[in-house]
Amino acid sequence: MKLQKGGRDGVAGREERIEAKMKMAKTQQIVVAGSSWGIRNTFHSFLAILTTLLVVTTIYLRQNRGQVSQKITASSSSDSSSSKCDLFSGKWVFDNESYPLYKEKQCTFMSDQLACEKFGRKDMSYQNWRWQPHHCDLPRFNATALLERLRNKRLVFVGDSLNRGQWVSMVCLVDSILPKTLKSMHSTANGSLNIFKAKEYNASIEHYWSPLLVESNSDDPVNHRVPERTVRVKAIEKHARWGSFEDPDGVYKGVEMLRVYEMALRTWSDWLEVHVNRTKTHLFFVSMSPTHERAEEWGAAKGNNCYSETDMIAEEGYWGKGSDPKMMRVVENVLDDLKGRGLNVQMLNITQLSEYRKEGHPSIYRKQWDPLTQQQIANPNGYADCIHWCLPGVPDVWNELLYAYIFHQ
Repeated sequence: MKLQKGGRDGVAGREERIEAKMKMAKTQQIVVAGSSWGIRNTFHSFLAILTTLLVVTTIYLRQNRGQVSQKITASSSSDSSSSKCDLFSGKWVFDNESYPLYKEKQCTFMSDQLACEKFGRKDMSYQNWRWQPHHCDLPRFNATALLERLRNKRLVFVGDSLNRGQWVSMVCLVDSILPKTLKSMHSTANGSLNIFKAKEYNASIEHYWSPLLVESNSDDPVNHRVPERTVRVKAIEKHARWGSFEDPDGVYKGVEMLRVYEMALRTWSDWLEVHVNRTKTHLFFVSMSPTHERAEEWGAAKGNNCYSETDMIAEEGYWGKGSDPKMMRVVENVLDDLKGRGLNVQMLNITQLSEYRKEGHPSIYRKQWDPLTQQQIANPNGYADCIHWCLPGVPDVWNELLYAYIFHQ
């Protein structure tokens, strides 16, 4: 890791960019600010950055005062109250009557990166699993109730491609109840902000591309597959001119990964404390999404991964090496500190429940952005996507958990 300071990115030029970004932020209701500090990190692949750096989500639920909210109460399967129930501790139950919650082919805005059935997957059982907490039930997802709750508001997912998958899931969950003339999708901010609009409700469900939360040279929503990542851990000013990241006059200093992660989150938390309207905003932070790159971790042959997997991991409490508990503790510490400063950010701990779902990834069943080589075709393990998730699938449950918190808080 390298820390960048100075170079051609002068104070005057930086202030001009900040002013321009602030003007853009006012129209989008997304405020950005930052400085010229940066950190550089070298990874072997784009997948590695998703796995080891920032697989996180921030969700903004904008609320209007005086709005009467509908309450949905989770039914309890024991004497424990829903407030004491740990929604993240439970098991997966096969349910081919109630699930999937929507059909892949019927979702108007399905992503080819996640449309596993479209790209040849034959085993559809990954769509039929329901998450069952140990001591209570998740409320049934009701698209009409959610849109009514979001009337005149914005639900914004901010993060990387995994976060974008959760956004696509949420759009698909509400898409089917809206007539074609009463919904729309458009992009702005050079493609960084994608907005699904439910016109009748004046509600939007949005995704803002910010893979590392702080400013980085992978902020371009299209051209972000770079071999060497540079992040400015003190900057949340979005999408500064790219040349500053490759400044030959820059000064770099090595920094350990976990420390970089903490520095970035501290910058993010400081920005939230200053800019978030606490009477109108609910904040959620989604924990690390696990990967299934090493089949030996669940007892299969070494050298394999999620390719050809059709069953879940049955071992309760299974934890793969791709999910770093130290990074999760950093998140918890940052959120606890924010709570002490009067700003509550709810953690949606999806890591453990997602660890079991080794069969839920696209594997080879997705759009390939580049033509496959003969070597890849001969070895499907080598290009199987064991990071993202098929839809319908696991991210729908993440959104069911989010739905429960939206109505309970």
